[in-house]
Amino acid sequence: MYKVVVFVPVANAESLRQAIGDAGGGKIGNYSHCSFSSHGTGRFKPLEGAHPAIGEIGKLEEVEEERIEFVCTEKKLQTVLAAIRKAHPYEEPAIDVWKLVDKT
Repeated sequence: MYKVVVFVPVANAESLRQAIGDAGGGKIGNYSHCSFSSHGTGRFKPLEGAHPAIGEIGKLEEVEEERIEFVCTEKKLQTVLAAIRKAHPYEEPAIDVWKLVDKT
């Protein structure tokens, strides 16, 4: 099992959560589309060669973002990551993936 965290502009959070769940992320027992969200501020500066969805080349940008975290099986991980990249508005989405250890 893996824990996946992705950061997305608040305006795009619901559609990204839907894409994650539809791809098999966030399944816990007899429940699907399970996730947890928190809000914060994302900061970035697009460099030459970037094609930013938000902001301008060379200018520091701040965006109200949502942190979405959920669990995912190893079998579904690559499918879910592909779904995130397809549905995410950013050219380079920030995605963290951690392998979970079963301590039971």
